[in-house]
Amino acid sequence: MPVLKVLSNESFLNTDELLKKSSKLLSEILGKPEKYVMVSFEENPDMIFGGSDDPFFYLELKSIGLPRSRTKEISKRLSEFLSHETGIPVSRMYIEFSDAEASMWGWNGSTF
Repeated sequence: MPVLKVLSNESFLNTDELLKKSSKLLSEILGKPEKYVMVSFEENPDMIFGGSDDPFFYLELKSIGLPRSRTKEISKRLSEFLSHETGIPVSRMYIEFSDAEASMWGWNGSTF
């Protein structure tokens, strides 16, 4: 049920490893089984942030029961992780959080 979409203007050589590490981290941060975690990385070189084409990330994190009280902590952990893995500074990242209602999230032919 947690979905993390990562968009960047930069290409990454080892996306497979980054996807796996991101999935594991998100599972740990949210306390949700990794079997429900979905992560995607997309590249769009035709983007700028702050008037610059220096590498950056835009993240969307959506999950059922996403706690508003923890978004600051989650932002810190995700951005520091991505910065460590890629060298992109945390100041070049935006994260959009969305809390989804269980009845509005379909899976396995039903909803949660």
